Amino acid sequence: MAFVRRVRTASGATAVQIAEYVAGRQRIVAHVGSAHTEVELGVLLERARELLADPAQGVLFAVEAAPRVTPLAKPAEATPGLFDEPRPRVGVRGGAGRVVSTDSRVLYDALAGVYADLGFGVLGDAVFADLVIARVVEPTSLLDAGRVLTDLGRRTASYATMKRTLTRAGPDGGYRDRVAEACFAHVVAGGDITLCLYDVTTLYFEAEKEDELRKVGYSKERRVDPQIVVGLLVDRGGFPLEIGCFAGNQAKTTTIIPIITAFQARHRVADMVVVADAGMLSASNLRKLDEAGLRFIVGSRVTKAPIDLASHFHWHGDAFTEASHRHHHPKTGHHNENNKAVRAEPLWNPHTHPGSWRAVWAYSHKRAVRDRRTLAAQEERARAVVDGQKTARTPRFVKTSNGSQTLDQVSLERARRLVGLKGYVTNIADTVMPAGEVISSYHDLWQVEASFRMSKNDLAARPMFHRTHDAIEAHLTIVFAALAVSREVQNRTGLSIRNVVRQLRPLRSATIAINGTSHTLLPAIPTDQQTILDALNRSDVTH
Repeated sequence: MAFVRRVRTASGATAVQIAEYVAGRQRIVAHVGSAHTEVELGVLLERARELLADPAQGVLFAVEAAPRVTPLAKPAEATPGLFDEPRPRVGVRGGAGRVVSTDSRVLYDALAGVYADLGFGVLGDAVFADLVIARVVEPTSLLDAGRVLTDLGRRTASYATMKRTLTRAGPDGGYRDRVAEACFAHVVAGGDITLCLYDVTTLYFEAEKEDELRKVGYSKERRVDPQIVVGLLVDRGGFPLEIGCFAGNQAKTTTIIPIITAFQARHRVADMVVVADAGMLSASNLRKLDEAGLRFIVGSRVTKAPIDLASHFHWHGDAFTEASHRHHHPKTGHHNENNKAVRAEPLWNPHTHPGSWRAVWAYSHKRAVRDRRTLAAQEERARAVVDGQKTARTPRFVKTSNGSQTLDQVSLERARRLVGLKGYVTNIADTVMPAGEVISSYHDLWQVEASFRMSKNDLAARPMFHRTHDAIEAHLTIVFAALAVSREVQNRTGLSIRNVVRQLRPLRSATIAINGTSHTLLPAIPTDQQTILDALNRSDVTH
């Protein structure tokens, strides 16, 4: 005689089973399911009674699923030997119930946990949080964000509500300030803020006309579309700290001071090192950073090497070796402080060289091989242009005079002398930061470049669906917060944000309607994906 029994599992759930006595022992006939709430228990008991009354209905479920678990916690296992049957199956047979919907709420809940850990909940805006998480998962337009959020198991706000949220995230809403403050607190709590990296990028628009923000300006891709210039300040690990937007025709050398001073004023930072590439190298920028009490490390253009290394070239010629690849010289500018008549190479000191900055030059054989290969290709192209075999707008090593083009042999020879050299300019004395540390700090710039790639590729930062200044600024605020979430996900898991989304999004939860009630079954979580969820659930990861 079959009967219904309830068994308490090790996870705290109540397993509902159909059993019978065989030779004085209980034998499990079917495992109906595991309940975590009274509602679920009632549904499962009712279903078990139906199966007892009409065994021809068969098993309720058709696809395997695990007992309900908290997405960010590893599912507890049932007591060994309690029952050996397969776990309940999801997907309906026999008309007893139906799947209402499926969604990727496991992914949403994991990202929402990271969002909360970063302190962004201080905004108190659930719609803004949804827009940030939607951009992390699948960057799209505001109009299409509802589809993404529905797929993530969210009850989405209306398009009008999303637009109002975008307005609140604009320049007058203070959202970016509070996101930046939360980012700063997160970095300070997990590490230090003594070294920050800065760089700029451009985001273009497919627009016919310019306005006060979208202007045609310098573009590495040689685009003639209106664009904006975006400056990003990150910590040494690439975590975003400050973002700024500028007119598309603004020189990038003029963007660093507003971003740095805003960051310094917001957080009252007195002692920090700012690292930027050679594009930020201007006398005005360096002077303003120094006057603000900030230390800097900026890349130097290789064309400055003959001036900075005048003593070396005079006494040693073009000979450089890896063993002697660090040289300390004052960067002279208009000051004749590097006397090549003196064989001993000078060491910069802010007191003895008040009119200059410290320059550190490094030689690398590997870089020299790469530079020679690049120069050979450039020379070949220049000769082809001079011979009329190719055309190019501004080829290197080609001189144009009276309408005729010739090979610039002098520039080519000078470039050959400088292969393998890389320069760095700083206002930090050697006694405070040795040359090796200056060089390694500068090389951390790849982190800000990686963050830009993440924002432009993974987060689709280009505001192609926005036209007004306020809407563009609001979009960048969402991208700023999404970049912080993405970076934190990467820090915790060691995986790219695209990889994490690709692995977790297929974990679909199913909402089932049965007997006038509905409940949600979370998916079975494979070991690899559970490892990712466990990592995301940790908020104590060293930044």
